[in-house]
Amino acid sequence: MKKYFFPLFMLLSVNVLGGTLPDQPAKKQRFKVMTYNIHHCNPPSAGDKIDVEAIAKVINAEKPDFVALQEVDVNTERSGKGKNQAQQLAALTGMKFYFSKAIDHQGGDYGVAVLTKFPIVDSAKFALPIRPELKEEDRTIAAVTVKLPDNRKLIFASTHLGLKEPNRLLQAETIVKHFGETELPMILGGDFNATPESPVIAYFDKYFTRSCTDCKPTIPVEAPKKAIDFIMHKQGGELKSRNTKVIDEQYASDHLPVTAEFILD
Repeated sequence: MKKYFFPLFMLLSVNVLGGTLPDQPAKKQRFKVMTYNIHHCNPPSAGDKIDVEAIAKVINAEKPDFVALQEVDVNTERSGKGKNQAQQLAALTGMKFYFSKAIDHQGGDYGVAVLTKFPIVDSAKFALPIRPELKEEDRTIAAVTVKLPDNRKLIFASTHLGLKEPNRLLQAETIVKHFGETELPMILGGDFNATPESPVIAYFDKYFTRSCTDCKPTIPVEAPKKAIDFIMHKQGGELKSRNTKVIDEQYASDHLPVTAEFILD
């Protein structure tokens, strides 16, 4: 009986070109997230000085893949006409940015922004509602959809909620309404102006998982007493968080930045 031998490269070619090799499971994606209320890059101890480089230094020291920024100035008199702080920070950190305006301020815009190292494939911004009888500063959210190295997509968003609890609850409901039906994993960072035991955080806890359960305080920067800055991810997906840290940086802003590590299975 004759024996037939096929070169190994031919067998590999048949398997690869014919698609008979099993699909490889997606590799776990690991990344770091920061949320930071930057006080329009004005160090509280420095008078009217605008120090964008100080905020960038804090970000670069932590090397996050995503940053949720609050209190961002664009083209305002106090921060420099023609100066876009989100764009400046993106340039100084080597990241991409997306800004959402909350209010007009001093001839320019003031709001929230996101920074990311990953390609932005979509973006969205919308105003957060305020009850007619409880007027206060308008609020907004900035969200981007990014493409991760394994081609999966993820939503990352930044927000800054109002000062009055009924408004915060309404704003939380609006955020859940907008993003509740998405099948993409989602991370939300921000200044929620609410402590962990508050009704608004209890509401978010129904739909999102905070990166910390024993969250450390973030304001004031010296001897901080209250935790109001959080990172959370939408429940029901493959995201997991760990190693939440409050960074002890007391010069650049009036809030301490928060970081957390994430794994996407």
